[in-house]
Amino acid sequence: MPPFRPRAPWWGSDLQTLRDTVRPQRFPRLPSERLLVDVGAGDRLIGQLDRPLDRQDPPLGLALVLPGLGGDSEGIGPRRLALRLCQAGFAVLRLNLRGAGAGRSLARGTYAARCDRDLLPVVQVCQELASTLGGPNQPLPLLGVGISLGGSILLNLTHGRPQEPSPFDALVCLSSPLDLAEACRRIDRPRNALYQRWMVRRLLRQAQADPHGLSPEELLRLQRSDGRPLSLRAFDAALTAPRWGWDSVEAYYAGASPLRWLEQGGIGLPTLLLHASDDPWVPVDSHLALQGRLGGSGGERLQVVLTPGGGHNGFHDPEGCWSDRLVVRWLQCRCRAS
Repeated sequence: MPPFRPRAPWWGSDLQTLRDTVRPQRFPRLPSERLLVDVGAGDRLIGQLDRPLDRQDPPLGLALVLPGLGGDSEGIGPRRLALRLCQAGFAVLRLNLRGAGAGRSLARGTYAARCDRDLLPVVQVCQELASTLGGPNQPLPLLGVGISLGGSILLNLTHGRPQEPSPFDALVCLSSPLDLAEACRRIDRPRNALYQRWMVRRLLRQAQADPHGLSPEELLRLQRSDGRPLSLRAFDAALTAPRWGWDSVEAYYAGASPLRWLEQGGIGLPTLLLHASDDPWVPVDSHLALQGRLGGSGGERLQVVLTPGGGHNGFHDPEGCWSDRLVVRWLQCRCRAS
Protein backbone atom coordinates (compact mmCIF):
# COMPACT_ATOMS: atom_id res chain seq x y z
CA MET A 1 0.00 0.00 0.00
CA PRO A 2 1.13 3.59 -0.54
CA PRO A 3 2.12 5.42 2.65
CA PHE A 4 -0.49 7.24 4.67
CA ARG A 5 -1.22 10.81 3.58
CA PRO A 6 -3.69 12.94 5.59
CA ARG A 7 -6.78 14.29 3.93
CA ALA A 8 -7.50 18.03 3.97
CA PRO A 9 -8.55 19.63 6.24
CA TRP A 10 -7.74 16.88 8.77
CA TRP A 11 -4.10 17.78 9.33
CA GLY A 12 -2.32 17.05 12.59
CA SER A 13 -2.84 14.48 15.30
CA ASP A 14 -5.83 16.11 17.02
CA LEU A 15 -7.91 16.68 13.89
CA GLN A 16 -7.18 13.13 12.75
CA THR A 17 -8.29 11.84 16.15
CA LEU A 18 -11.45 13.98 16.30
CA ARG A 19 -12.63 13.69 12.71
CA ASP A 20 -15.22 10.98 13.40
CA THR A 21 -16.54 12.95 16.40
CA VAL A 22 -16.86 16.41 14.86
CA ARG A 23 -18.05 15.17 11.46
CA PRO A 24 -19.59 11.71 11.85
CA GLN A 25 -20.06 9.73 8.66
CA ARG A 26 -23.15 7.85 7.56
CA PHE A 27 -22.90 4.28 6.36
CA PRO A 28 -25.37 1.93 4.73
CA ARG A 29 -26.83 -0.59 7.14
CA LEU A 30 -25.37 -4.06 6.81
CA PRO A 31 -27.52 -7.19 6.88
CA SER A 32 -26.95 -7.95 10.55
CA GLU A 33 -28.10 -10.45 13.12
CA ARG A 34 -28.05 -9.77 16.87
CA LEU A 35 -26.39 -12.48 18.95
CA LEU A 36 -26.47 -12.95 22.71
CA VAL A 37 -23.49 -14.57 24.43
CA ASP A 38 -23.84 -16.01 27.94
CA VAL A 39 -20.76 -15.10 29.98
CA GLY A 40 -21.89 -16.62 33.29
CA ALA A 41 -23.68 -15.51 36.48
CA GLY A 42 -26.71 -14.49 34.43
CA ASP A 43 -24.74 -11.87 32.44
CA ARG A 44 -24.84 -11.66 28.65
CA LEU A 45 -23.01 -9.70 25.96
CA ILE A 46 -24.52 -8.52 22.68
CA GLY A 47 -22.82 -8.83 19.30
CA GLN A 48 -23.85 -7.86 15.78
CA LEU A 49 -23.07 -10.44 13.10
CA ASP A 50 -22.57 -8.73 9.74
CA ARG A 51 -22.54 -10.89 6.64
CA PRO A 52 -20.56 -10.33 3.42
CA LEU A 53 -22.16 -8.21 0.72
CA ASP A 54 -22.97 -9.69 -2.70
CA ARG A 55 -21.18 -12.97 -2.17
CA GLN A 56 -22.49 -16.44 -2.90
CA ASP A 57 -19.36 -18.29 -1.74
CA PRO A 58 -18.50 -18.86 1.94
CA PRO A 59 -16.88 -15.81 3.56
CA LEU A 60 -13.11 -15.43 3.44
CA GLY A 61 -13.03 -15.44 7.24
CA LEU A 62 -14.85 -14.36 10.39
CA ALA A 63 -13.49 -11.22 12.07
CA LEU A 64 -14.25 -10.44 15.72
CA VAL A 65 -14.08 -6.63 16.06
CA LEU A 66 -13.64 -5.07 19.51
CA PRO A 67 -14.17 -1.29 20.01
CA GLY A 68 -12.01 1.02 22.10
CA LEU A 69 -12.40 2.34 25.65
CA GLY A 70 -16.01 3.25 26.37
CA GLY A 71 -17.05 2.46 22.81
CA ASP A 72 -19.56 0.00 21.44
CA SER A 73 -20.43 -1.90 18.29
CA GLU A 74 -22.42 1.01 16.84
CA GLY A 75 -19.48 3.42 16.93
CA ILE A 76 -18.26 4.90 13.67
CA GLY A 77 -14.92 3.10 13.76
CA PRO A 78 -16.29 -0.44 14.19
CA ARG A 79 -19.11 0.12 11.69
CA ARG A 80 -16.86 1.62 9.01
CA LEU A 81 -14.33 -1.17 9.39
CA ALA A 82 -17.07 -3.81 9.33
CA LEU A 83 -18.46 -2.34 6.10
CA ARG A 84 -15.03 -2.52 4.46
CA LEU A 85 -14.54 -6.10 5.60
CA CYS A 86 -17.99 -7.19 4.43
CA GLN A 87 -17.43 -5.54 1.05
CA ALA A 88 -14.25 -7.61 0.77
CA GLY A 89 -16.07 -10.87 1.53
CA PHE A 90 -15.56 -11.27 5.29
CA ALA A 91 -18.17 -11.96 7.95
CA VAL A 92 -17.84 -9.70 11.02
CA LEU A 93 -18.96 -9.97 14.63
CA ARG A 94 -18.95 -6.53 16.27
CA LEU A 95 -19.01 -7.04 20.04
CA ASN A 96 -20.36 -4.86 22.83
CA LEU A 97 -18.08 -5.47 25.78
CA ARG A 98 -19.47 -5.68 29.34
CA GLY A 99 -21.45 -2.56 30.18
CA ALA A 100 -21.21 -1.00 26.72
CA GLY A 101 -23.83 -0.01 24.18
CA ALA A 102 -27.01 -2.03 23.76
CA GLY A 103 -25.77 -4.65 26.21
CA ARG A 104 -25.61 -2.30 29.21
CA SER A 105 -28.76 -3.71 30.81
CA LEU A 106 -27.72 -7.35 30.28
CA ALA A 107 -24.50 -7.47 32.32
CA ARG A 108 -23.41 -6.00 35.62
CA GLY A 109 -20.16 -4.13 35.97
CA THR A 110 -17.79 -2.80 33.32
CA TYR A 111 -15.00 -4.30 31.26
CA ALA A 112 -11.22 -4.10 31.57
CA ALA A 113 -8.07 -4.43 29.49
CA ARG A 114 -7.84 -8.01 30.66
CA CYS A 115 -11.30 -9.58 30.66
CA ASP A 116 -10.53 -13.15 29.59
CA ARG A 117 -13.51 -14.63 31.38
CA ASP A 118 -15.83 -12.54 29.17
CA LEU A 119 -13.95 -13.12 25.93
CA LEU A 120 -13.52 -16.89 26.19
CA PRO A 121 -17.28 -17.61 25.79
CA VAL A 122 -17.36 -15.13 22.91
CA VAL A 123 -14.48 -16.91 21.20
CA GLN A 124 -16.30 -20.22 21.60
CA VAL A 125 -19.35 -18.73 19.85
CA CYS A 126 -17.06 -17.38 17.10
CA GLN A 127 -15.55 -20.81 16.56
CA GLU A 128 -19.02 -22.30 16.19
CA LEU A 129 -19.96 -19.56 13.73
CA ALA A 130 -16.74 -20.14 11.76
CA SER A 131 -17.66 -23.80 11.40
CA THR A 132 -21.25 -23.03 10.42
CA LEU A 133 -20.41 -20.31 7.89
CA GLY A 134 -17.48 -22.17 6.38
CA GLY A 135 -19.33 -25.30 5.40
CA PRO A 136 -18.73 -28.96 6.24
CA ASN A 137 -15.21 -29.77 7.46
CA GLN A 138 -13.88 -26.36 6.41
CA PRO A 139 -14.20 -23.78 9.20
CA LEU A 140 -13.45 -20.19 8.33
CA PRO A 141 -10.25 -18.55 9.56
CA LEU A 142 -11.00 -16.76 12.83
CA LEU A 143 -9.54 -13.26 12.94
CA GLY A 144 -9.34 -10.71 15.74
CA VAL A 145 -9.37 -6.95 15.13
CA GLY A 146 -9.08 -4.59 18.09
CA ILE A 147 -9.46 -0.81 18.03
CA SER A 148 -7.45 0.98 20.71
CA LEU A 149 -8.07 -0.82 24.05
CA GLY A 150 -9.91 -3.55 22.11
CA GLY A 151 -6.54 -4.52 20.64
CA SER A 152 -4.96 -4.67 24.09
CA ILE A 153 -7.74 -7.03 25.20
CA LEU A 154 -7.13 -9.34 22.24
CA LEU A 155 -3.37 -9.34 22.80
CA ASN A 156 -3.84 -10.27 26.46
CA LEU A 157 -6.27 -13.02 25.59
CA THR A 158 -4.01 -14.53 22.93
CA HIS A 159 -0.47 -13.91 24.11
CA GLY A 160 -1.17 -13.74 27.85
CA ARG A 161 -2.18 -17.41 27.92
CA PRO A 162 1.03 -19.08 26.68
CA GLN A 163 -0.05 -22.57 27.71
CA GLU A 164 -3.25 -22.34 25.65
CA PRO A 165 -3.40 -22.61 21.86
CA SER A 166 -4.55 -19.39 20.25
CA PRO A 167 -8.15 -19.48 19.01
CA PHE A 168 -7.31 -16.93 16.31
CA ASP A 169 -5.54 -17.34 12.99
CA ALA A 170 -4.43 -13.68 12.88
CA LEU A 171 -4.71 -10.50 14.94
CA VAL A 172 -4.77 -6.79 14.05
CA CYS A 173 -4.46 -4.06 16.69
CA LEU A 174 -5.06 -0.41 15.78
CA SER A 175 -3.66 2.37 18.00
CA SER A 176 -3.63 -0.07 20.92
CA PRO A 177 -1.87 0.75 24.21
CA LEU A 178 0.81 -1.82 25.04
CA ASP A 179 1.79 -0.23 28.36
CA LEU A 180 -1.30 0.97 30.24
CA ALA A 181 0.61 3.03 32.79
CA GLU A 182 2.44 4.94 30.04
CA ALA A 183 -0.80 5.54 28.16
CA CYS A 184 -2.47 6.80 31.35
CA ARG A 185 0.40 9.22 31.98
CA ARG A 186 0.05 10.49 28.41
CA ILE A 187 -3.69 11.12 28.69
CA ASP A 188 -3.11 12.87 32.03
CA ARG A 189 -1.01 15.61 30.44
CA PRO A 190 -2.51 19.13 30.57
CA ARG A 191 -2.83 19.28 26.76
CA ASN A 192 -5.12 16.23 26.92
CA ALA A 193 -7.41 17.55 29.68
CA LEU A 194 -10.47 17.82 27.41
CA TYR A 195 -9.86 14.36 25.99
CA GLN A 196 -9.62 12.88 29.48
CA ARG A 197 -12.73 14.64 30.72
CA TRP A 198 -14.76 13.41 27.73
CA MET A 199 -13.43 9.87 28.16
CA VAL A 200 -14.12 9.65 31.90
CA ARG A 201 -17.61 11.12 31.52
CA ARG A 202 -18.46 8.37 29.06
CA LEU A 203 -17.10 5.70 31.39
CA LEU A 204 -19.03 7.16 34.33
CA ARG A 205 -22.28 7.13 32.35
CA GLN A 206 -21.75 3.45 31.59
CA ALA A 207 -20.97 2.68 35.22
CA GLN A 208 -23.92 4.67 36.58
CA ALA A 209 -26.29 2.90 34.18
CA ASP A 210 -25.36 -0.47 35.68
CA PRO A 211 -28.60 -2.37 36.34
CA HIS A 212 -27.18 -3.46 39.69
CA GLY A 213 -26.00 0.03 40.58
CA LEU A 214 -22.82 1.10 42.32
CA SER A 215 -21.96 0.00 45.84
CA PRO A 216 -21.54 2.61 48.61
CA GLU A 217 -17.81 1.84 48.64
CA GLU A 218 -17.55 2.43 44.89
CA LEU A 219 -19.49 5.69 45.12
CA LEU A 220 -17.16 6.85 47.87
CA ARG A 221 -14.05 5.97 45.84
CA LEU A 222 -15.40 7.92 42.85
CA GLN A 223 -15.71 11.14 44.84
CA ARG A 224 -12.90 13.68 44.93
CA SER A 225 -12.58 15.88 47.98
CA ASP A 226 -11.02 18.74 45.97
CA GLY A 227 -13.88 18.89 43.48
CA ARG A 228 -11.62 18.41 40.48
CA PRO A 229 -12.73 16.21 37.54
CA LEU A 230 -12.01 12.53 37.93
CA SER A 231 -8.98 11.23 36.05
CA LEU A 232 -8.83 8.02 34.07
CA ARG A 233 -6.36 6.60 36.58
CA ALA A 234 -8.72 7.47 39.47
CA PHE A 235 -11.62 5.78 37.66
CA ASP A 236 -9.55 2.63 37.15
CA ALA A 237 -8.46 2.71 40.79
CA ALA A 238 -12.05 3.13 42.00
CA LEU A 239 -13.83 0.65 39.73
CA THR A 240 -11.86 -1.23 37.10
CA ALA A 241 -9.05 -2.67 39.21
CA PRO A 242 -11.10 -3.89 42.23
CA ARG A 243 -13.94 -5.21 40.08
CA TRP A 244 -11.54 -7.44 38.15
CA GLY A 245 -9.65 -8.69 41.20
CA TRP A 246 -6.56 -6.49 41.22
CA ASP A 247 -5.22 -5.22 44.55
CA SER A 248 -4.34 -1.80 43.15
CA VAL A 249 -4.44 0.21 39.97
CA GLU A 250 -0.66 -0.25 39.68
CA ALA A 251 -1.10 -4.03 39.78
CA TYR A 252 -3.87 -3.79 37.19
CA TYR A 253 -1.80 -1.71 34.78
CA ALA A 254 1.18 -4.05 35.17
CA GLY A 255 -0.83 -7.25 34.81
CA ALA A 256 -3.04 -6.07 31.94
CA SER A 257 -0.35 -4.47 29.77
CA PRO A 258 0.31 -6.72 26.75
CA LEU A 259 3.82 -5.37 26.19
CA ARG A 260 5.39 -7.91 28.53
CA TRP A 261 3.84 -10.82 26.63
CA LEU A 262 5.05 -9.45 23.33
CA GLU A 263 8.57 -8.80 24.64
CA GLN A 264 8.90 -12.43 25.64
CA GLY A 265 8.61 -13.40 21.96
CA GLY A 266 7.22 -16.69 20.82
CA ILE A 267 4.43 -15.04 18.82
CA GLY A 268 2.46 -18.01 17.61
CA LEU A 269 0.22 -16.35 15.06
CA PRO A 270 0.45 -13.50 12.54
CA THR A 271 -0.09 -10.23 14.42
CA LEU A 272 -0.16 -6.70 13.00
CA LEU A 273 0.29 -3.65 15.22
CA LEU A 274 -0.53 -0.34 13.53
CA HIS A 275 0.28 2.89 15.31
CA ALA A 276 0.78 6.57 14.50
CA SER A 277 3.86 8.26 15.91
CA ASP A 278 1.82 11.41 16.61
CA ASP A 279 -0.94 9.59 18.54
CA PRO A 280 -1.97 12.10 21.25
CA TRP A 281 -3.40 9.41 23.55
CA VAL A 282 -1.07 6.41 23.32
CA PRO A 283 2.70 6.99 23.15
CA VAL A 284 4.59 5.22 20.38
CA ASP A 285 7.58 4.35 22.63
CA SER A 286 6.45 0.79 23.37
CA HIS A 287 5.93 0.03 19.70
CA LEU A 288 9.36 1.44 18.86
CA ALA A 289 11.00 -0.57 21.63
CA LEU A 290 9.23 -3.73 20.54
CA GLN A 291 10.23 -3.14 16.94
CA GLY A 292 13.84 -2.63 17.99
CA ARG A 293 13.98 -5.79 20.11
CA LEU A 294 12.55 -7.99 17.39
CA GLY A 295 14.40 -6.36 14.51
CA GLY A 296 13.09 -4.83 11.30
CA SER A 297 9.35 -4.30 11.27
CA GLY A 298 9.03 -6.55 14.30
CA GLY A 299 9.58 -10.13 13.27
CA GLU A 300 8.32 -12.93 11.09
CA ARG A 301 5.04 -13.34 12.97
CA LEU A 302 4.72 -9.93 14.57
CA GLN A 303 4.62 -6.92 12.25
CA VAL A 304 4.80 -3.39 13.62
CA VAL A 305 3.70 -0.69 11.17
CA LEU A 306 4.35 2.89 12.26
CA THR A 307 3.20 6.01 10.43
CA PRO A 308 4.39 9.58 11.10
CA GLY A 309 0.79 10.84 11.22
CA GLY A 310 -2.72 9.55 11.74
CA GLY A 311 -3.56 10.51 15.32
CA HIS A 312 -5.41 8.03 17.52
CA ASN A 313 -7.33 5.63 15.30
CA GLY A 314 -7.65 8.32 12.65
CA PHE A 315 -5.71 7.61 9.44
CA HIS A 316 -8.15 9.65 7.33
CA ASP A 317 -6.80 10.08 3.79
CA PRO A 318 -8.26 11.25 0.44
CA GLU A 319 -9.74 7.78 -0.19
CA GLY A 320 -11.44 7.43 3.18
CA CYS A 321 -9.72 5.54 5.99
CA TRP A 322 -6.23 4.27 5.20
CA SER A 323 -6.09 1.90 8.18
CA ASP A 324 -9.34 0.16 7.16
CA ARG A 325 -7.89 -0.61 3.73
CA LEU A 326 -4.66 -1.84 5.31
CA VAL A 327 -6.57 -4.18 7.64
CA VAL A 328 -8.61 -5.64 4.78
CA ARG A 329 -5.59 -6.21 2.57
CA TRP A 330 -3.49 -7.71 5.37
CA LEU A 331 -6.25 -10.09 6.45
CA GLN A 332 -6.88 -11.12 2.85
CA CYS A 333 -3.21 -12.12 2.59
CA ARG A 334 -3.37 -14.06 5.85
CA CYS A 335 -6.50 -15.94 4.75
CA ARG A 336 -5.00 -16.85 1.39
CA ALA A 337 -1.86 -18.07 3.14
CA SER A 338 -3.86 -20.25 5.51
